Amino acid sequence: MKKGAIFDMDGLMFDTEAIWQKCWTEIADERNTELDPQFRKDICGTSGALMNSVIEKYYHVEDGAPIAADCKSRVHASLKNFVPEKPGVHEILEYLHGAGVKIAVASSSPYEQIRSNLLMTNTEPYIDVMLSGTEIEHGKPAPDLFLKAAEKIGLPAEDCYVFEDAYNGVRAGHASGAFTIMIPDTQEPDDEMRKIADVICVSLLEALDGIRNGRF
Repeated sequence: MKKGAIFDMDGLMFDTEAIWQKCWTEIADERNTELDPQFRKDICGTSGALMNSVIEKYYHVEDGAPIAADCKSRVHASLKNFVPEKPGVHEILEYLHGAGVKIAVASSSPYEQIRSNLLMTNTEPYIDVMLSGTEIEHGKPAPDLFLKAAEKIGLPAEDCYVFEDAYNGVRAGHASGAFTIMIPDTQEPDDEMRKIADVICVSLLEALDGIRNGRF
């Protein structure tokens, strides 16, 4: 068993990716812009400059930052009263915490949203470190977020699990050197994901079973 575990949040711990996509579409509709289906894949797991560049490409604007801020505000409002959990999130966090594994949540979402979601779902007590993509220079698919999360829990990335659902996140986990577990949400694994993910599970419960039984 690894000594550290780094969790993505949207689409992995919580069933929130659909909310993000709904808000992106709402904004596009209000601007009379039809989003190319590829947008969904390109925007997942991004933050900062990369997120802005994806927005600029698909919304045909010079500066993506205002649209990014608008979408984050809408998502935050949607999650104020209820955060839908993914199956197994409490079970895997409780097991890892009980086994002495250091746990970080490293998400492209703003820090305030990460903390709010964890508090709303009573998962915050299991978490040693919360890290937002807004706190690092290069977002996913660069490995910086996971490398920083590993550093904050005092471990090399190679001694950590990274749990991810999105292509950019899996790329970042793989590049960091961590044992990367993909649990698909809106993006089904393609040939690249099957090659670079150390293992692909259908749920956090399957991942927990593999860890508990020493398969990874």
